[in-house]
Amino acid sequence: MVELRHSSSIGGRASSSPMKRDDVSSPMFPDSQPNDDDDHDRHASKDRDRPSWYNFQSLCPFLSDDARVSPYNSRISLFFLFVLVLAGAISVFSIVNRLNAPYLCKKDGIVLHCPYVKEAPSLWKNPYSATTSWKPCAERRDGGISDIPSENETNGYIFIYAEGGLNQQRIAICNAVAVAKIMNSTLILPVLKQDQIWKDQTKFEDIFDVDHFIDYLKNDVRIVRDIPDWFTDKSELFTSIRRTVKNIPKYAPAQFYIDNVLPRIKEKKIMALKPFVDRLGYDNVPPEINRLRCRVNYHALKFLPEIEQMADLLASRMRNRTGSSNYMALHLRFEKGMVGLSFCDFVGTREEKAKMAEYRKKEWPRRYKNGSHLWNLALQKRKEGRCPLEPGEVAVLLRAMGYPKETQIYVASGQVYGGHNRMAPLRNMFPNLVTKEELATKEELVGFRKHVTSLAALDFLVCLKSDVFVMTHGGNFAKLIIGARRYMGHRQKSIKPDKGLMSKSFGDPYMGWAGFVEDVVVTHQTRTGLPEETFPNYDLWENPLTPCMCKA
Repeated sequence: MVELRHSSSIGGRASSSPMKRDDVSSPMFPDSQPNDDDDHDRHASKDRDRPSWYNFQSLCPFLSDDARVSPYNSRISLFFLFVLVLAGAISVFSIVNRLNAPYLCKKDGIVLHCPYVKEAPSLWKNPYSATTSWKPCAERRDGGISDIPSENETNGYIFIYAEGGLNQQRIAICNAVAVAKIMNSTLILPVLKQDQIWKDQTKFEDIFDVDHFIDYLKNDVRIVRDIPDWFTDKSELFTSIRRTVKNIPKYAPAQFYIDNVLPRIKEKKIMALKPFVDRLGYDNVPPEINRLRCRVNYHALKFLPEIEQMADLLASRMRNRTGSSNYMALHLRFEKGMVGLSFCDFVGTREEKAKMAEYRKKEWPRRYKNGSHLWNLALQKRKEGRCPLEPGEVAVLLRAMGYPKETQIYVASGQVYGGHNRMAPLRNMFPNLVTKEELATKEELVGFRKHVTSLAALDFLVCLKSDVFVMTHGGNFAKLIIGARRYMGHRQKSIKPDKGLMSKSFGDPYMGWAGFVEDVVVTHQTRTGLPEETFPNYDLWENPLTPCMCKA
C-alpha cells in the first residue's frame, strides 16, 4: 500500500499491479521508454488539471515549491516584485496628494494656469471649489505671550513719515511696524505727511482707530502715541540730519536694518527714517515678519467707526437701488495727473493733445525733453498694456464679459479727464453708474470733506465690500483691494484686465465681436483674484497667499 502513494523519481504514477510496476521506465530497460507523443499528451492533460493560479506561479517561480528554481532567479523575481509594489505605492500617494492639494494657479511666464473646476461660470462669484483651500492665518493669537521689550530694555525709538496718499501711507505704516520688530525697537505713532497732490494734512487719529491699533499689536511691537518726554528738542527729530537715517535702499532686506540702522538707533536712542516709501523688501525678510505686516494691514489698521458706518450705508444703498443684490465697484484711473504721467496717447482733439503736451512738459520736463520721442514711447507702452483704460474701453470689456446693461456700478475715481464727454460711452452702456456723491447727501458727506483721505477711505471700503471689483490701472489702491479680497477667501471676483489683449484687439481691423468676446472670456477666466502662487519679488499687498494664509 505504501507503493500506491509513492511517486517515482521521474514523475510516473505508482501502480497496484505488479505487471505495471515492471513497466516503469528505467535506464536498465530502454525499450520500455514512453514515446514523445504519449509524453506530450500526458503533460497537456496535467496542464488542464492545474488550477488557474499555476500560471502566476510560472511567472513568479519564487512562489513555487519547486526545488529546481535557482536562488539567483528567485532574487531577480523578488526585486521586480518590489519595484512593482513601490511604483504602485508612489502612484497612489501621488493621486491622493493631487486630490488633497489646495487650489493654486501656477504662472508660466505671463500666463496663469489654473486647475479645472466643473462648476458653471458665474458673473459674480469665483468657483466655490477654488475658494475653500486657503484660510487667513495672520490674526493675533489670543492668550499669546508678549515678547516685546520693556521701556528700559528697548533698543531705541524709531519715527517715520508716512508719505503719499492714503494707501501708500497704509503700506508705510505696515512696514514701520515690521521694521520696529526686526530691530526690537519702539515705534512712535507714524505721522501722515501732507500729500503734494491732494494738499491734505491728516493725522493718524483722523482716519484710523489708534486704541485698536496699539492694543491689537501689543504682543508684537511696543507702540507709543508721542515722542518721549525726556527728549526735549522734538523739532530736531524733524529737521536734524544727525537724527535721520537717509541711506535706506528700496526693498531693503531685514539684515540691512540690523547691520546699518540698529547701531545708530542704539547710539542716538531716537532716529527718524526717511524717506520710507517701499523701504522693506518682501522675499528677503523672515516669513514671520511678512505675516506681521499682514496682521497690521488686515486686522490692526481699522478705520474710525464713523467711516466704517458710512461705508456700510453706501454699500447697502448700492444693493437696494433697483432690487439687485449684487453690485460692481470700478476703480477708474483716468484723472488728468494719471493721464499725463502715463505718457500714453489717447483719443482727443488737437487742442486737447496740445494742452496735454504743455502739461507734461511743465510737470515732467526731464521725461518730456523735446517731445520728439513721445509718439514711439506711447505706442510701445500701449502695446505692452501699460496705459490706463479709457472709460469707453472699460465699457466694451465689461459687455464682452457678459455683464448686462442693468449692472449696478459704483465708481471710485477722481475727476475724470475729459469730463462728461469722456464718460459718455461708459454711461450709455451702463446707465446705473453712481459715485458716493450721488449715493449720499451733501449733509452726510460734509463731515468727511474735511480730509481728502476720509473720502478715499469711503471709496476703499465700498470697493472692498463689492461683489465684483474691477481695476483699470495699477496703483496701491487696486492692489490693496485685491489683496484684501484674496485674504478674505478668494470668493469675491477681483478682475485685473489684460490691457495688452485689449490693445491688440482694438488695433485689429479684422477682429469681429464674436472673436473678441471669446478672447476676453477665455483670457479673464484666470484674472479674477483666484489663489495664485507667489514668486520672487512678489507683491505682498496684492498676493498675501503664502506668508499670510494657510491650507484650510
